[in-house]
Amino acid sequence: MSDKATNEASLKGDWALWEVFIRTRGGLSHRHVGSVHAPDAELALKHARDTYTRRMEGVSIWVAASTSISASDPAHADAFFEPAADKVYRHPTFYNIPKNIKHI
Repeated sequence: MSDKATNEASLKGDWALWEVFIRTRGGLSHRHVGSVHAPDAELALKHARDTYTRRMEGVSIWVAASTSISASDPAHADAFFEPAADKVYRHPTFYNIPKNIKHI
């Protein structure tokens, strides 16, 4: 977004919606924690830090413009995910697991 567009958006209050992802500790995945409104990515990061890491619970923050995210429709989940159901080799249900192996 250009500086002029950012300033105009700020004056109008038409800030973009940004999705916030936080990694709580090193080695863990980022997870979605919420959303913030901001005119640009830099301010979105600051808003996300101030809103979602007030208790020092984050080591990394990602923000992504909501308009850049594509998602499947939960109403069509059966049809969307059905092609994976016919690939039995992806599901280890036919393996014999030794009794001394735990947490599989």
